[in-house]
Amino acid sequence: MPERKGARVRILVVLPLYGGSLPIGRYCTAALRQLGHLVEVFEAPDFYPTYKALKGLKVGTDRLQYLENSYLQVVSQAVLAKVETFEPDLVLAQAQAPLSIQALKRLKRDGVTTAMWFVEDFRLFTYWKGFAPYYDCFAVIQREEIFEELQAIGVQNALYLPLAAHPEVHKPLELSVAEQRKFGSDVSFMGAGYANRRVAFRELIRHDFKLWGTEWEGDSVLEPYVQMDGARVSSEDCVKIFNATRVNINLHSSVQAKDLVTGGDFINPRTFEIAACRAFQLVDRRSLMPGAFSEDELATFGSMEELQDKIAHYLANAEERTAIAQRGQARVLGEHTYAARMQTLLDFVAERLPGWPMARATVQAAEGLPPELAGDIAALLDRLALPAGTSFEDLVWAIRQQQGKLGELDTAVLFLDEWRKLYDKKGGQQA
Repeated sequence: MPERKGARVRILVVLPLYGGSLPIGRYCTAALRQLGHLVEVFEAPDFYPTYKALKGLKVGTDRLQYLENSYLQVVSQAVLAKVETFEPDLVLAQAQAPLSIQALKRLKRDGVTTAMWFVEDFRLFTYWKGFAPYYDCFAVIQREEIFEELQAIGVQNALYLPLAAHPEVHKPLELSVAEQRKFGSDVSFMGAGYANRRVAFRELIRHDFKLWGTEWEGDSVLEPYVQMDGARVSSEDCVKIFNATRVNINLHSSVQAKDLVTGGDFINPRTFEIAACRAFQLVDRRSLMPGAFSEDELATFGSMEELQDKIAHYLANAEERTAIAQRGQARVLGEHTYAARMQTLLDFVAERLPGWPMARATVQAAEGLPPELAGDIAALLDRLALPAGTSFEDLVWAIRQQQGKLGELDTAVLFLDEWRKLYDKKGGQQA
């Protein structure tokens, strides 16, 4: 984990309603907490069932679009309400987060710093053009062309921030015999059934081959190899698949099937996640890959012919697989974790926005407490994983986030907080 720099800040992470960036948002949240920051999460997925239910109304397209947009405006207002309560130093949104342009304008007007990590292909998903100018900082997983386009629409604070792995989740596992039988194979792929993959993987069925993930329906050739009836695979099961497979295939997605191996730019999260598991993968070459891995840390291919040759080679050479996987894991743990990415993002925000984060008028956690309580505050801070210099306001917030029955000291601190608020209110009225 990178060494934490700068002040401890409050961060509100706004998750997307659904989709591939949702687990990334959760990894970012965990990483920010590891770095010692106070993090609150806007759980947008809680609103997704209602959003999805709108499609079941069987109304016209125009009316449905109006209802969906109206509902998203309500969700955006809920984000603003969360901001008013939490008073974050930074609102960090993931791709497809339910933050409307009106909400972003309101946050800017109120002086709330915002950042988005757009973890999708900017060429394929173009909605970023409408939202990017309203964020204070905009992080992307591609370079060059996207920076030119961002600058053309007035975005000055753009950051290249590649994807990563979360070592608490993506790690080597000791699998049971049953797990190895369920998840293991000589060759496998875990991911969605994009057009290029549907064609490419027909060439892999000669092997002991398993397909995992969604959107593989309607392919009579590949259907017998699709596991779990094409259900979405949990993050936990993904890690088991990576660990149980001898050769993990990692072919980046494309919506067209003309060129099966596209040689694109961005590096998908699977590259980092498989490597963090100390598992072996064959991944198609990408233009941004040399900046992330050296040649001996990943096994790559540039065509289907090369892929077939290398599958045969590495299935027959377990020691080579192990050596490459070990070097790849070391690189990821050293440089490509979500903790490292979040530190890079926060450093960028601090560099580009002078005066961030703004100083808060705070009271230290033990300041003004009765002596019999002040002596136990250090133990309370330690239990809540808070540093010694934590403010009283942050301590109160952390206590309120706990689940289950509160202890006597927790209750006493909350009581004191309510008493202080009442005292301040009365003092303001008298003034």
